[in-house]
Amino acid sequence: SDAICNFVICNDSSLRSQPIIFNPDFFVEKLRHEKPEVFTELVVSNITRLIDLPGAELAQLMGEEDPKLPGANSTASGFFRSLMSLKRKEKGVVFGSPLTEEGIAQVSQLIEYLHKNLRAEGLFRVPGNSIRQQILKDALNSGTDIDLDSGEFHSNDVATLLKMFLGELPEPLLTHKHFHAHLKIADLTLFDEKGNKTSTPDKERQIEALQLLFLILPAPNRSLLKLLLDLLYQTAKKQDKNKMSAHNLALMFAPHILWPRNVTANDLQENITKLNNGVTFMIKHSQKLFKAPAYIRECARLHYLGSRAHTSKDDLDLLTSPGSKELQPLKSQKRSRLDTCHQEETQQRTEEALKELFRHVHNMPDSAKKKKLIRQFNKHPTALTPGSDVPTSPAPRRTRSRSFSGLIKRKVLGTPVILERKSRDATPEPERVSKENVHLLQKCGSPAHMCRAKVKSLEGRKEESCRRMRAHLLSKDSSSL
Repeated sequence: SDAICNFVICNDSSLRSQPIIFNPDFFVEKLRHEKPEVFTELVVSNITRLIDLPGAELAQLMGEEDPKLPGANSTASGFFRSLMSLKRKEKGVVFGSPLTEEGIAQVSQLIEYLHKNLRAEGLFRVPGNSIRQQILKDALNSGTDIDLDSGEFHSNDVATLLKMFLGELPEPLLTHKHFHAHLKIADLTLFDEKGNKTSTPDKERQIEALQLLFLILPAPNRSLLKLLLDLLYQTAKKQDKNKMSAHNLALMFAPHILWPRNVTANDLQENITKLNNGVTFMIKHSQKLFKAPAYIRECARLHYLGSRAHTSKDDLDLLTSPGSKELQPLKSQKRSRLDTCHQEETQQRTEEALKELFRHVHNMPDSAKKKKLIRQFNKHPTALTPGSDVPTSPAPRRTRSRSFSGLIKRKVLGTPVILERKSRDATPEPERVSKENVHLLQKCGSPAHMCRAKVKSLEGRKEESCRRMRAHLLSKDSSSL
């Protein structure tokens, strides 16, 4: 069943006006449920790009090692930790049990009720009545339906019971193995122009890191966390009535959803401020934290559809599944093929012209001019001429006399006079022409992008240069004979 979804044509006009629900995280959720190992590797690789996790902390995040939590090996405050552990031994169907969908369904009744009563002053801070709380707790554990709108319970009773439920979970809502990652996220700050770390939080990176971290939470934890943070966000929006800001709410809930179990404030010491500020940040930006980053959506979509569209940033290359392929636009592939064909055709014509030119030079009678031209060909091995296989002995550079007497001797005797002076003369015309041809060859062989018009003009110039070179050599050859 490789089909992603089915499309049904509906002829009922009454249903056509209904809004179409589109889930942008559809492929993300599909990849999470069908291939959890690939999904976890993709998300964790992006988390480590944002925060620095040593080997032990990374293994704890992946679940490969048991988390090492503060206060685990300390004997201080052992009595208080034992007391808190004894309180959690009384497990019920909902309270004190591991988080399940059934437990979330029961607790969601408390959250729905609190959404309607957010104006109560001191909500979540003022404790409720213990007797009413016990009645409500027993009803939730037994699974019976509760009518919270009957007026029997107060909003402070419900709020306190919600905190009690979170505090009695075997592990915090954000789990033990994510504890060190949250400490590192709290340390993400901006850098100044010189690259030095500042004290200003980097909100964009913190939001992105929390989005990734929430993606690998267990499904029940993520569902309840979304309901809870949305409730706290709405509560903070009405702080003018209930006197509960986001920071005040974080002080109430950080020990229940983020602090490791069986630890005290003395165990955490300086990390308390980080943890409280971290929960405050979650409450303020809760509406953004449960959306997968755009590049994670694109990676998940490409994993199933195999599209060649490349619309994400550098993290698209982090998908390590067997079905992932290197992406390249189709138009660029066609353009590169055309450019390669033009380059090969132009290079082939240039090589043939140079080979014909070299054969002409090689068939010339032996003379100083011939040796000089052969040396010029041998100086540029990229010319790919037949002369590259012909061994030529290096000869010392010869210079001709520019004096009047030397000119008379050349005209009368017909032999060049070899002088021993080592001054350099100007480069003769054949050498200039040869260098021009070699330059054209290198330009043609380069992988630069050229349009068809430029290629044709380049071919015309090369043929014209070869023709001039051949005519020049023929004139020189006839004059020497």
